[in-house]
Amino acid sequence: MSAARHVSRLPEAAADRASFTPHVFWLCGLSGAGKSTLAARLATALRARAIPVLELDGDRLRGGLCAGLGFSDADRSENLRRAAETAKLGVSSQLCVVASFITPLENQRQLIARTIDRDCLSFVFLDAPLDVCRARDVKGLYARAKTGAVPHMTGLTSAFEPPRNADLTIETSRETIDRCSERLVAFALTRLRPPR
Repeated sequence: MSAARHVSRLPEAAADRASFTPHVFWLCGLSGAGKSTLAARLATALRARAIPVLELDGDRLRGGLCAGLGFSDADRSENLRRAAETAKLGVSSQLCVVASFITPLENQRQLIARTIDRDCLSFVFLDAPLDVCRARDVKGLYARAKTGAVPHMTGLTSAFEPPRNADLTIETSRETIDRCSERLVAFALTRLRPPR
């Protein structure tokens, strides 16, 4: 069988993988905005198309690469710097990177944009009001913050600055999780198509 005939019979998913452009999708927003859920759904959708994915999130990095860092602005910035450098390595290794971090400050997002080639980076802002995030409180952080157990809680005692130039904003309190996921995946696929 010739190479040309072999390629023509590749499954559609393999063809998707052969034509994708490595990219970083950086999901940011308050705790409880839906970052982890939507990041997981995006990663699953991309893998279903045979696109290799590296998933990064705060909990995973703080358990290893960023162990020892606290939650002061300086430590958070260092945590994000390390995450951005890791994402950059992922892109250079021909991976799609799905990063999920609160990323509360504009100067931190600018640091990420300086680290990763902006053509390979999309910021996705998951916009949900603080009261909605507090009601969800998936990780119990807001409840712990109320007792003083979380002294630097973003949105309460630590600032969150909404992104000025997000590439995509999804209001997760106004749409179903399925609809939010559909919008995110559709957006990602437009960014992963190679230039013609």
